[in-house]
Amino acid sequence: MMRAGLLCGILAPLLWAAVIVIAGELRPGFDHVAQYISELGERGSSNAAFMRYAGFVASGALHVAYAAAFYAALRRLSERRFLVLLVAALIALNGLGRIGAGLFACEPGCLAPAVTEQRLHSLAATIAFLAIAAAALLGGLLFRDTRGLRGLAPYSVATGIAGLLFMGLMMSAGDVGRVGLHERLASGVLSLWVLMTALRLASSERQTADSG
Repeated sequence: MMRAGLLCGILAPLLWAAVIVIAGELRPGFDHVAQYISELGERGSSNAAFMRYAGFVASGALHVAYAAAFYAALRRLSERRFLVLLVAALIALNGLGRIGAGLFACEPGCLAPAVTEQRLHSLAATIAFLAIAAAALLGGLLFRDTRGLRGLAPYSVATGIAGLLFMGLMMSAGDVGRVGLHERLASGVLSLWVLMTALRLASSERQTADSG
């Protein structure tokens, strides 16, 4: 069961990246540098359902499953049980935020903050971003004190900082023409963190099984 959950952590970022690329290719003229990821699933677009459900909802569900496996794996390796629970909960919150962002579509251009569904989409996406960035930062503290995973500590902290930095650039009104690029960099480094931690935990589980 835990191995299946760790596999979800490997598949989630790969699915997310693949859907973004495919949805972009299916939409002629789409600019990944200047346009938000959410615009691939905006209301009325030709591939809105694909982006919303294959991208946001499916990858979100995979993150929730990975959170449970992350907790189960780290509970065996670390004595800092509360921190294990907190990081796992943040990973799950990221997944739930993604699901919410998929269920609530943004308006064309994501430029209608007064529309309730647009507000809910933006809120869910923001929660997802902040939750996974916080998970990476706190993961640095967790891995630092976890035997066999200490090498992940500096990487986790660097990932959390980079994710927040790119998010800040994305939200900067002075760089509107590259909001898509900054969003993808933020999403990319944070998604890579999920992939790398899942791979490392899967490797650790295989080693434990082989030694047993």
